[in-house]
Amino acid sequence: MSTITDGSDATDARSGPDTGLTGYARLFTVVLKKKFILLARYPVNTISQVGTIFLVFFVLFYGGRAIAPTAIDDTLSGLIVGYLLWSISIVAYSGLSWNVTREAQWGTLEQLFMSPFGFGPVMVVQTIVNVLEAFFWGVVTLFVMMVLTGRWLTLDPLSVIPLGVLAVAPAVGVGFVFGGLAIRFKRIESAFQLVQFAFVGLIAAPVDQYPLLKWLPLAQGSHLLQRAMGDGVAIWTIPAGELAILAITAVGYLAVGYACFHYCQRWARREGVMGHY
Repeated sequence: MSTITDGSDATDARSGPDTGLTGYARLFTVVLKKKFILLARYPVNTISQVGTIFLVFFVLFYGGRAIAPTAIDDTLSGLIVGYLLWSISIVAYSGLSWNVTREAQWGTLEQLFMSPFGFGPVMVVQTIVNVLEAFFWGVVTLFVMMVLTGRWLTLDPLSVIPLGVLAVAPAVGVGFVFGGLAIRFKRIESAFQLVQFAFVGLIAAPVDQYPLLKWLPLAQGSHLLQRAMGDGVAIWTIPAGELAILAITAVGYLAVGYACFHYCQRWARREGVMGHY
């Protein structure tokens, strides 16, 4: 991660490091380049991660058809949308925690605190890159699922993209919480599996029957995405109140998650365990 902290090209002897829009653009480019390098340098790991996503869907789809073919056919659109959101959310929320864990293992975590941008903004940029990666693999997964099942969903970018971003935002907030815990406690990988199961329940939450569930992470986003992709409902025809709940939960969980992340990093510094692994 030293490429982020030296800033030699963006540093002027008189004005200091460029921490404006140009500087953040360079930071984003460096982080994105690092992501591509890691994906290409460890191809077995990359292929295994993507293959696992496909394998789980194959098991759900073919296993479900073998046991209850009628039920699977009736709920196929919901299964595709729900699994798409789940796979994107897993990558988006776990990326930050894995970044912190790897930086601690590599011994470069403390270097990020010396960045002129600050540790928090660097982690935010890394999270944005993780979300972009999640959406990229999500598009690939969606195409494979639609080809495999023969069920083609409505893909209106004006509706799907904003709903998708707001739907995934609470998962990113959860990711910030776990990223903070990774800074303080270092090894928290076992807790990832528990959150994955929790995400399944949240995505499948019956918000129509129990409206209060709309305020939980992913629940409202999953509901509206299924309406947009499965039923072809445009975002401008969705009631303003429904969109307001989605926006409030997205911003709220992001803010709470980042606040927990900031608290945990200060906690780790007070305890003197920032660079320990």
